[in-house]
Amino acid sequence: MKTYLIVLDSVGIGAAPDAADYGDAGASTLAHTAQSVGKLDLPTLQSLGLGNIPPHTDAKEITGVPSVTTPRAAFGAMQERSVGKDTTTGHWEIAGLELSKGLALFPPGPPSFPADLLSDIEKHTGRKLIGNKAASGTAIIDELGEEHMRTGALIAYTSADSVFQVAAHEEVVPLDELYAACAFIRNKCNPLAVGRVIARPFRGEPGNFQRTNHRRDFSLPVPEKTIITHLVEHAKHVTLVGKLDDIFPGTGFQESFHSENNPDAMRAVMELAKRPPLDKDELYFINFIDFDMRFGHRRDPAGYAAALEKTDAFLAELLPMLRSDDCLIITADHGNDPTHTGSDHTREYVPLLVYGEKIKAANLGICDGFFNIAQSIATWFNVPPMPRGENFIRKR
Repeated sequence: MKTYLIVLDSVGIGAAPDAADYGDAGASTLAHTAQSVGKLDLPTLQSLGLGNIPPHTDAKEITGVPSVTTPRAAFGAMQERSVGKDTTTGHWEIAGLELSKGLALFPPGPPSFPADLLSDIEKHTGRKLIGNKAASGTAIIDELGEEHMRTGALIAYTSADSVFQVAAHEEVVPLDELYAACAFIRNKCNPLAVGRVIARPFRGEPGNFQRTNHRRDFSLPVPEKTIITHLVEHAKHVTLVGKLDDIFPGTGFQESFHSENNPDAMRAVMELAKRPPLDKDELYFINFIDFDMRFGHRRDPAGYAAALEKTDAFLAELLPMLRSDDCLIITADHGNDPTHTGSDHTREYVPLLVYGEKIKAANLGICDGFFNIAQSIATWFNVPPMPRGENFIRKR
């Protein structure tokens, strides 16, 4: 038996009740993306019941994706319980955790980072740090890339998320050196409860810099057992696809297909779908990053819409490959409305679609907590329950 858990990174479906607390009142990633481009063409997701979800969340209609009379999947939405709206928090809650305090945030600055932290990093790396403020990743390399190439200084910046990001030109700072610097910063940031340290390499010349696919995320160690470890301890096989090996270090997964873009992740999933089943039940935990990284943060609704439509075409190919005892869960980790102000994530409900021949298509309403996914997977795999959440999978 194979279970596919696909996280469409940042594909929110309407402002959460506490969105105003995060400066995100009125955000609605899917609906606003559709409005911006005229309409979305997502026939596969529509047939599963994506258009049936907005009434539960008071979200606006997704233009081009109306409700269907008989959805093929169980459909609903989830409201995040943890404090935060970042990738680490969202994925950890999907995997069974709840962060009641939230990860540490740096002030927008400048300066953003503590002086003693910067001093330790500069002494260890032998390189100065420039930037030291909250910024868009593409904007800050345009601003400081030339100075970085001239001096060799590392570009350090943060955002509204719990992150310490380091940008460097690949011809100025070799990748191994950049990764080693970020690993050192990771250890220094652990006591501060910073969610991620991110290596952001780029190439090109002043006026024409481009970030590469060699990004690496160095995540805070997971503070408690996740569904990943839980399944492995009960003789199940867990494979991660996308950037999830960076988000769940040390959790015991047996395989990882690391990728930094949707096409590579999709190819990996198709290969896994073609692979004969193992002699044990399998979870494929998958992240499609492009919505967030390439289009949401850059406030590019046209690119966001195109990525959604390519994903819908991918799902049209994947669904016929599922076996009779397989399960497919589609969700997201937060929002990132490409029409919203600023360049940060948005606090939103996330969609929930659950499909399989043995799964009853039903209205799931709103699930309180992303960790309901971990609990449902535990029930589906017939292992002991997780500490939080309720099972939403109903068999036919």
